[in-house]
Amino acid sequence: MSITVTPLHATFAARVEGADLTQPIDEATADVLRDAIDTHGVLVFPGEKLTEDQQIDFANLFGTLDVRNGIIQTGIKQRISERLVDISNIDDKGQLLDRQNRRRMANLGNQLWHTDASFKATTAKYSLLHAHTVVSEGGETQYADMCAAYDALPQKMKDKIADLEAEHSVIASRASMGFMDFSDEERAALPPQVRPLVRELPSGRTSLYLASHASHIIGWPIPEGRMLIRDLMEHATQREFVYTHNWEIGDLVMWDNRRTMHRARPFDESEARDMRRATVMDPDWQVSRHELASTG
Repeated sequence: MSITVTPLHATFAARVEGADLTQPIDEATADVLRDAIDTHGVLVFPGEKLTEDQQIDFANLFGTLDVRNGIIQTGIKQRISERLVDISNIDDKGQLLDRQNRRRMANLGNQLWHTDASFKATTAKYSLLHAHTVVSEGGETQYADMCAAYDALPQKMKDKIADLEAEHSVIASRASMGFMDFSDEERAALPPQVRPLVRELPSGRTSLYLASHASHIIGWPIPEGRMLIRDLMEHATQREFVYTHNWEIGDLVMWDNRRTMHRARPFDESEARDMRRATVMDPDWQVSRHELASTG
């Protein structure tokens, strides 16, 4: 395959053309794409609608997929493969979700700035979101370049946050928007995790590691820690650090969760929006200093 990579933003994100994701990807092409995601953080692949197996096969080129997808696990019928995350507003019969539907209300949290799976014991390395059905207006996905955001911080702030850690919990992020309807099974499967505010990436760059799931700073008074997290989130999501993707059917967007935050934008839910995500996990990232200390 002859691959062309065209930047979409001053600091990150690129469009990839020439990669036919409906066909097997050879190792030489896979290496080009691995270099591209390391360089740009977000890759946009326009093309044809993929089958679930084609999306999964492509994602597998980059690592091991999450074995437990979705935060809502009880009382629902799965509409798509369990190896993918259902980011849609339709049920297993293809009908629009009712306004009070648990999955719909939980998925509203996707409109908060976040990093996928920062609240899981094993975090996400890459996410690959594919558009089966898009809406006529709205429903964009925005991405924030956390390396550029870190670079733009004053040195005094860099020094202040260098060794800080935050507790991440999807229960906390959903509670911030009023959603508390988690079963005992779901709560037990998603205990809080501790993560550093700053990450050194394999590329040698430094990134802020933030999300709406970050509820407080370890060792700080909760109000003070939450104000710091809010200030950093506001800094990192300024216009100069953000790329907005307007979806077309067949688009696949891949992003590096170690380098970016993202959020969905609202849309008219009288229209169906069918998006499916594969999540490549990051088992090699070491646990935080707090976790090491607590486990002895």
